[in-house]
Amino acid sequence: MRPRRYLQLDVFADRPGAGNPLGVVLDAADLDAAAMQAFAAWTRLSETIFFLPPTSADADYRIRIFTPRQELPFAGHPSIGAAWAALETGLAPATGTLVQECAAGLLPVRVEGRGADRLLRLRAPDAIARPVPAQAQGLLARVLASLRQGPLLPALWNNGPAWWLVELEDAAAVRALAPDLAAIDELTRATGAVGLAVFGLAADAPDHAMAVRAFCPADDIPEDPVTGSANAAIGAALLAAGRFPGQGRYVASQGRELGRDGRVVVERDDAGAVWIGGRVQPVIAGSATW
Repeated sequence: MRPRRYLQLDVFADRPGAGNPLGVVLDAADLDAAAMQAFAAWTRLSETIFFLPPTSADADYRIRIFTPRQELPFAGHPSIGAAWAALETGLAPATGTLVQECAAGLLPVRVEGRGADRLLRLRAPDAIARPVPAQAQGLLARVLASLRQGPLLPALWNNGPAWWLVELEDAAAVRALAPDLAAIDELTRATGAVGLAVFGLAADAPDHAMAVRAFCPADDIPEDPVTGSANAAIGAALLAAGRFPGQGRYVASQGRELGRDGRVVVERDDAGAVWIGGRVQPVIAGSATW
């Protein structure tokens, strides 16, 4: 065994202790999937990423992404954190654009600013709405039974991971929600989803247009602090419904209920793609033996 460079970052955060924690293993070329999964389970963070040499000449770096239970083809806060780590450690050139390689493909990254003011924005994989499986109708009804729903119909969206998306009537309903985690666990396991995300418009908030919460009990993450892939899927669902907030860009607040209030910038471009962005705070730099 040998020491490997290890970082822990807070992503979608304006200060340490906010946003979503991310484990980062920088020297992972000789680790197999089982070792990566075991390490991710040991950290008990919502995601841990592992840097590997790119397989595409067009990529600046490559990562694999693991929850405590499974590997994901794409996830938002790991991708934003990966771009920050690649720049800070010299694994990627310090330019205004990067290309990330992950299991979901090659994803462009835009870099604005430097240091603590650096904003990283990543083009999320296209999100696709999936039909509600017949066997899931009863499970979905159980989850929805006590929710104050908004106008968008609940649906299963996939942009790498699959997310159940449920609009609530407003941000206050999102903040006050006491979820039925057992029902969410059963629904997500039955449909191959990573979790369920609820969202509601924040009409009077000065610094955000949307409140979001995400629940992943099947991955031993009762509530995820801040979830980039879910926010990207929500943006895609609102765009498809002709209800994308703002002038092509809005800010979502997530994690307040866990004491980690984070901010996700959600944008749509002229081609109809959804981008997610945020800032990153370094918290731990050291080494891990695994």
